[in-house]
Amino acid sequence: MVMRNIRIQLFMTTVTLICMGIVMIYSASSIYALEKYKDSAFFLKRHLSFVLIGAGLTFLVMSVDYKKFKKYARTLLLIALFLLVLVLIPGIGREVAGARRWFRFKFISFQPAEFAGIAMIVYVADFISRKINDIKTIRRGLLPIMSVLGLISLLILLQPDLGTALAIGAVVFIMLFVGGLKLSYLLSIILGLLPFLYILIFRVAYRRMRIMAFLNPWADPKGSGFQIIQSQIALGSGGIFGTGLGHSRQKLFYLPAAHTDFIFSIIGEELGLVGTIAVILLFMIFMRLGLKIIRNSQDRFGYFLSLGLVSLLSLKAIINIGVSCGILPTKGLPLPFISYGGSSFIFDLISVGMLLNISRREEYP
Repeated sequence: MVMRNIRIQLFMTTVTLICMGIVMIYSASSIYALEKYKDSAFFLKRHLSFVLIGAGLTFLVMSVDYKKFKKYARTLLLIALFLLVLVLIPGIGREVAGARRWFRFKFISFQPAEFAGIAMIVYVADFISRKINDIKTIRRGLLPIMSVLGLISLLILLQPDLGTALAIGAVVFIMLFVGGLKLSYLLSIILGLLPFLYILIFRVAYRRMRIMAFLNPWADPKGSGFQIIQSQIALGSGGIFGTGLGHSRQKLFYLPAAHTDFIFSIIGEELGLVGTIAVILLFMIFMRLGLKIIRNSQDRFGYFLSLGLVSLLSLKAIINIGVSCGILPTKGLPLPFISYGGSSFIFDLISVGMLLNISRREEYP
């Protein structure tokens, strides 16, 4: 009964976030869509198709015993590696603004890094559940996982996509730490990676500009700092109760990516502090319910699988909100369940389906 209540609450929280996203995507994109595509509902229609696809895949994932994913953990990882290599091939992977991260299928773009994140979580959950006693060792525990994570991260970095690689790495580190890996080992790895991270950030022009804009956006208000400044203007101009639904000014070609990465800023402008707090509270409820599923998981694989999924969704939400508020450097991670995002949105729903699956199987073993 306890797990059933948790499952219902998680489902309703997710549906509430999705419904809020549908409304805000139309509000944030209608003017832009009318100007570019002569159809104010262009992005809304596409997003509704993503909702239908995501819902279908979610129920499909729920209908299969999650323990079967354990059997195919390595297969999923190999598929992810294959897709990450394939997307880098010119003529196959779609290149946008110098980044080759997508496959294009009709009206939807598929980003293999999203699939790789879930595949990596399934693989690590399977590895830890099978080798819980070896996870504390370097040769039989840490080294195999770090080798796989390094390969996945390298392929993602070649796209290039540093943020997604760091997010997946952070989730894997959380899973390893909870699995019993010594903190000293993790700290040693992080310290060893700092020089490479420095090179990846400060030796790459556009990443260095993002950091400089984060530290002082007003140093280049019409260039690198423009997006952060416009985001903060949107949040600040909303006040307590907002300017009213549909009455955002920043979406009128001032704030780039208003319906994707910076939709939280439009929520703040149109619905005010009340709206942003409501979104944050919904994500806090989601995280709390996710933690309950983790705590009540009797199966070791289910425990670490749910830990990884909840960590990834929570991290994406925290980073997106942090970027919109200007407390984190700009990174193109959409807000789960709310942003217009195609494959990202669909894989977020699949993650929820897996969590619901785990909670259902624990109730009826």
